[in-house]
Amino acid sequence: MLDKCVAAALLLFAAQALPAQQHFDGAKALAYTQQFVAIGPRWPTSPGHTQAEAFLRNQFQRDQVEEDAFTANTPIGPVAMRNFIVRFPGKKDGVIVLASHYETNYWLRNINFVGANDGGSTTGLLLAIADQLRAETAHSKTGKDKMGKLEGYSVWLVFFDGEEAIQSWSASDSTYGSRHLAAKWGRDGTLGRIKAFILADMIGDKSLDIQRETRSADWLVALMTQAAKKFGYDRFFFQTESPVDDDHLPFVERGVASIDVIDLDYGPNNSFHHTAQDTMDKISARSLTIDGDVFLETIRLIDLR
Repeated sequence: MLDKCVAAALLLFAAQALPAQQHFDGAKALAYTQQFVAIGPRWPTSPGHTQAEAFLRNQFQRDQVEEDAFTANTPIGPVAMRNFIVRFPGKKDGVIVLASHYETNYWLRNINFVGANDGGSTTGLLLAIADQLRAETAHSKTGKDKMGKLEGYSVWLVFFDGEEAIQSWSASDSTYGSRHLAAKWGRDGTLGRIKAFILADMIGDKSLDIQRETRSADWLVALMTQAAKKFGYDRFFFQTESPVDDDHLPFVERGVASIDVIDLDYGPNNSFHHTAQDTMDKISARSLTIDGDVFLETIRLIDLR
């Protein structure tokens, strides 16, 4: 009996000594979101858009960042837009792209639409993910490699401009930044290096319910499902499915394995979407923790393939 008691005590001590599972810092992502959304509306051609560009530029001044400026042909004429591409190099040959859009709707410019969830939350999410990637590359620095590298594939964070329609959503009036960048990367050969393209959109919602986007790559959906199960997050992912027109489609159309991670059930009967009610009180650190945990685990699983 004594031996059994000792063994049980040792097992209990060992369990208590194990480190707790580390989670992504959703509170930090929420704080970044708050800072970004405080800029206010940031539709193309507005002062807020210029401030949003400056905000992103300031966040990544220590990193390998490319400002991809271009002119979009829109229903109101030529409009200057700008994508931001932040590169964290990896030891494996290939790239995982994690993307969001950061602007708000031009056609909602008269209602103080700040897009806390729609563009804001995923911008904050990527900023917090950047902190984690930056720490990983710093940890791997050596005398020979002063920049440091991720253990797996390179990870590129992309902040798209012009996802929203200028006048009315259509194939030609939407996704300006992603259409531009997909075409550019198609011409210069970059698309061939992309192992996976992961798009984040509207997933800061307190009531998180991420749909399965039906044109997303099946194997990426399966890996993300596996990642969600690891943390017990199954109920937040892929309980329903539907097609969604979004920034992943220009990449899907060019044969890049892509997934759109999106929650289009925002508010009662989707009543917060594209309204002045899309404000900070509707999003949560808990949802952003879930997102970050699953995205980082999915990246790890892609590295293992």
